[in-house]
Amino acid sequence: MFLIIFKGAFFPFFVGTAFGIYVAQNYKVPNVKAVVDSGIAMAKKYEETYRKKPSTNKKKVEEDFE
Repeated sequence: MFLIIFKGAFFPFFVGTAFGIYVAQNYKVPNVKAVVDSGIAMAKKYEETYRKKPSTNKKKVEEDFE
């Protein structure tokens, strides 16, 4: 059983898990969730700031839907 785990497709998974545990315990790893959340907030703010203004020409808008 032990040899099957280390010969098969599970080997990279176990090596990656062990490496991740080692890095997390010995180095200061940034909080990925906080980085992603701040990136999403910045993207939303950018989108709201530079959003295209709705057309005020009602006749042109009605023509587009015909």
